[in-house]
Amino acid sequence: MTPTCTLVILGASGDLTERLLLPGIGSLLEREPDRALRIVGSDRAPMTDGEFGQLLMRTLTAGGAPEAVARRIADGAAYVCADVTDPSGLREVVGTAAGCAVGRRGSGRRAHQGAADGGGHLVLYFALPPAVTERACAALQEVDLPDRTHLAMEKPFGRDEASARELNERVATLVPEAQVHRVDHFLGKSTVLDLIALRFANRLFQAVWSAEHIESIEIAYDESLALEGRAGYYDHAGALRDMIQSHLLQVLALVAMEPPARITDRDLRDATATVLRATRLWGGGPETASRRARYTAGQIGDRQVPAYVDEDGVDPGRETETLAQVTVEVANPRWAGVPITLRSGKALGVTRKHVVITFADVRHLPDGLTGPDPQDQLVIGLSPDVMELRITTNGTSDPLALEQSVFATTLREAELEAYGEVLTGILDGDPMLTVRGDAAEECWRICDEVLAAWAGGTVPMEEYPAGAAVPRDWGAALD
Repeated sequence: MTPTCTLVILGASGDLTERLLLPGIGSLLEREPDRALRIVGSDRAPMTDGEFGQLLMRTLTAGGAPEAVARRIADGAAYVCADVTDPSGLREVVGTAAGCAVGRRGSGRRAHQGAADGGGHLVLYFALPPAVTERACAALQEVDLPDRTHLAMEKPFGRDEASARELNERVATLVPEAQVHRVDHFLGKSTVLDLIALRFANRLFQAVWSAEHIESIEIAYDESLALEGRAGYYDHAGALRDMIQSHLLQVLALVAMEPPARITDRDLRDATATVLRATRLWGGGPETASRRARYTAGQIGDRQVPAYVDEDGVDPGRETETLAQVTVEVANPRWAGVPITLRSGKALGVTRKHVVITFADVRHLPDGLTGPDPQDQLVIGLSPDVMELRITTNGTSDPLALEQSVFATTLREAELEAYGEVLTGILDGDPMLTVRGDAAEECWRICDEVLAAWAGGTVPMEEYPAGAAVPRDWGAALD
């Protein structure tokens, strides 16, 4: 049986916990019903142990956990009403989880193993807004923690490079880096993980994965969903912070990394961090490397969508973008000269969630073949999990004419949802599918210059009707 783990959810009554975190654990328990796990919840909202148990029953079974397994977890759960930005409140939470008294740091009243009895560990999961997470980490500096405490933190990690560095320094005073899990559920997506096998276990692609053969790369997450009542978060974040700063830059790192010696947390995260350190804006500045826009009123399917600035809870003065695009270059021998475009948008008429590798044209086309010669592309779907190889072939009516044929396949169907995959590593104490501190800082470094230019108005805010495609002059890889 997997070693015992006690999961403490800070922010247990919040939307993230109910919508993503607990259903993700439910999917894990569906696959591993015998997993030894105890859950302790904490938040400011009053709740009894029994009420928290009912929440667990509802959300764990929704995620796929058998009812008997969900009941076992619910019966062993506890809930502590506390302000987790107050050291005394955190002492009560950690003490409940560890099963013994927890004192001030250095007081000697330390829960040395506590929840980790039997070889397990304690996970403090910060299902909290970023500002609250920062204050909770400051409060934790006054609390003695069990030796095998792990910290799991939701994105965004910090607000910019400077705040991410400051938060990293604070977290480093609490636990070792190997016990910190900066959560990006994209790293648990089955297709993103499949990039590792695709790149390093296939001679066909391994041989051409460089600037010598690849002309451009696009990593896009364009969706038809509009704001959907999330103004409280999204209007402060926008498309660049919400998707590109964290998720899509992590996908870029896997696409562009050098082959690691082994697939371990250290080797894999060393390789991805090296890519991010080498990443810079294309063309030297945000004015040429970035674009932003927000949707106006329009129709998506049979649904009328108001303009973003007219959505409930939106402050038009914030100039929040709903479509963002940034083009970068990985300045190293493998990738120099290849534009890599990252794009994400809401309320679009065409859903595109993919990585598109566009290959360079052949150096010489024999006389007699008639064009135009379509560019070959590898399209890796991020949702749904499909892959297409679009290659040039002989034409149907004229065998010397060139056209494109598409070889398509459905990739493996993962047993776990992305959150479940990432949570498995966290509950097992394995940081491989989470973000390392230096990588989090590099992601902000890449985006900070763009955000500053946008705040200064040097990159204009464009508009597109809800339900429209990405504007043609943005140069999307697929029509």
